[in-house]
Amino acid sequence: MSKKKRILSGMRPTGPLHLGNLQGALANWVTMQDDYECFFFIADWHALTTDYENTDSVSDYVKNVMLDWLSAGLSPEKSTLFVQSHIKEHAELFLLLSMITPVPWLERNPTYKDQIVQLNNKDLSTFGFLGYPVLQAADIIMYKADGVPVGMDQIPHVELTREIARRFNHFYGKVFPEPDAILTKTSKILGLDRRKMSKSYNNAIFLSDTVEDIAAKVSQMITDPQRARKSDPGNPDVCNVFDFHNLYSSPETVAEINEQCRAAQIGCVECKKIMGQHLISALEPVREKRKYYEDNPKLVADIIVTGGSKARSVAQQTMEEVRSAMKI
Repeated sequence: MSKKKRILSGMRPTGPLHLGNLQGALANWVTMQDDYECFFFIADWHALTTDYENTDSVSDYVKNVMLDWLSAGLSPEKSTLFVQSHIKEHAELFLLLSMITPVPWLERNPTYKDQIVQLNNKDLSTFGFLGYPVLQAADIIMYKADGVPVGMDQIPHVELTREIARRFNHFYGKVFPEPDAILTKTSKILGLDRRKMSKSYNNAIFLSDTVEDIAAKVSQMITDPQRARKSDPGNPDVCNVFDFHNLYSSPETVAEINEQCRAAQIGCVECKKIMGQHLISALEPVREKRKYYEDNPKLVADIIVTGGSKARSVAQQTMEEVRSAMKI
């Protein structure tokens, strides 16, 4: 039998995870567990790159992200689940890689430029923010990952990691493989107001929401903006609720809603209620698993400890090779 390829990815603990996180990453991670050797980490140090002024909630967010992961279907039997800051070798490799990474490589990072514009209410003129792609590279090559599951917008980060690994190997001998970007299929899902689903926009449906929370939020969703009355024909192609139907309703229901909306045979209120019930049903297994893990906090703590131990053993071996190659 051929050895499984290894993948690695992580999420920043900046709050509860929502449907955008589920459809954009988590659902893909869950399906990849059977085909790859998976390392998934909670990137609490990365959370500090933009939220360094307020760290009070980070530890609670870490626990909640782990609960969300487990409730969504990530398995500690199939994947190594760990917390970044528990593996101090990440900081050591970050330091060493920062010595060889040219500053212009970091300044040309498109995400760096975009976030400075988008987060203009925060002072991001810090070394940590400029250098976070180096920490990201350390996270990935520490485990000699063959690939990183990403969306299109994250490909530049993987390419920069490849460049840093290549530069290290050029100076000190081949230690690190160059990881590939594994493009993952993501489903279109926007927030309640048709903007990107985000905690900061207050437009998200969270994996930890109750049935009542979900029903209330669905009732607030924006539909076809040109449809003022039930008697007006609607256009499902521009309706956010219909996008949710495509994800959570049966093909038969989707076809029926599409026809009835265009013929003005169903109103938006009724359409939302139908979709909301399907969404609630689809998330029932997630709620059940979350309740189980919430009722067993020691089990969650043990999963974090065990995952950290497995990750640390790999990281320590890698750092022995790094120190040997650099003769330090």
